[in-house]
Amino acid sequence: MRGVILLLVTLMASSPDVYNVAAFSFVPSRVSTRDDRSLLHNPRRSAPAKSHSILSMKATSPPPYPVRVTVMGGGNFGLALASVVAKRGVPVTLLVRTEEVAEEINENHRHPRYMTDIALPRTVRATANKKTALSDATYIIHAVPVQYTREYLATVKDEIPANVPILSASKGIETSSLGFMADILKECLGEDRSYAFLSGPSFAREICEGVATAVVIASEDLMLADDLAELMAGEDFAVFTSRDVIGVEVGGAVKNVIAIAAGMCEGLGLGTNAMSGLVTRGCGEMRRLGIYLGARPSTISGLSGVGDTFGTCFGPLSRNRQFGYRLGKGETPEEIRASMTEVAEGVDTSIALVKMIKKRCKGYRLDLKYPILFGVAEIIEGNMKPLEGLKGLMNFPTRMENYDERF
Repeated sequence: MRGVILLLVTLMASSPDVYNVAAFSFVPSRVSTRDDRSLLHNPRRSAPAKSHSILSMKATSPPPYPVRVTVMGGGNFGLALASVVAKRGVPVTLLVRTEEVAEEINENHRHPRYMTDIALPRTVRATANKKTALSDATYIIHAVPVQYTREYLATVKDEIPANVPILSASKGIETSSLGFMADILKECLGEDRSYAFLSGPSFAREICEGVATAVVIASEDLMLADDLAELMAGEDFAVFTSRDVIGVEVGGAVKNVIAIAAGMCEGLGLGTNAMSGLVTRGCGEMRRLGIYLGARPSTISGLSGVGDTFGTCFGPLSRNRQFGYRLGKGETPEEIRASMTEVAEGVDTSIALVKMIKKRCKGYRLDLKYPILFGVAEIIEGNMKPLEGLKGLMNFPTRMENYDERF
């Protein structure tokens, strides 16, 4: 098993656009990518001699300088990332909505609502006091769902210190602005701040249980991406870095919509052949859209694109897959939403995604370029039945598989 994981890490590190700066601890050697990329560093950041770099440390060692991390959002993924950082010996403050929840976490080291069977590290402390949580943070992790982000940030932005970097772990497209998380954060917190974006196949429960996980952190500021990767990486949590923010964001949004389609296919009992074909063609639409918006093809085929799509479409813990499965079984979107305790981001994203494509992409009959993405939106809006939509894909006009390969 160790050999298999080592092979996977090696293969993932071979991408020219993704840097493996923090992989599993048993990888024989780790080479800093900082020296040969000095020209790419953001001039707004400190010089290398003053940088908060921890590239020379072991992944499980705490930083040699004071670091405090605040996680905004106490849902499943916020809890998971708080656990990841705390296990590295870094104090973590979890900003939750109520003091009752904070007291429960601080006394029993468990969230009273989410993953109640999983104990949090004792170095995770919770509070509902925004100033207490944010005033002395070195890094802030944002784990609030996309559709609630703008409203949430309006309540905390005055307490966030200037120049503190933000790592976003939220995926999707905002329905009101049709923007990705990078757009929302810059509009709410300013463009002068450094931002990074975490994505990849990473179910919260598996992270908390210590199951081997690999993610990518993308940022226009590669020094920030390096620092965050080294801060979070450990024996069971491999972190790669990238500068392709739009590619990581497109993959993180589109994969949830594809997962809803895959779940519908499963719910209708159409079999493995149909589901595999659907997911593959969905990845093709993801690639087409990503490249059009400026993403690198290698990012779409990496952890945040195809990798996260596989996990979300075939993993039993996927909320988006479960949502699609129940649609395929005949439930309505309203019935499913009412019974879910966690957000299935792909539902709102599917509607916003189609609107964004129509707004930003040029061309005639865009629904023929993105039939799966458009079809899921039609089904969620009640304009089409799941079986009708999937039959329509099977009756699609014959053409070359990669007819737009020139892109």
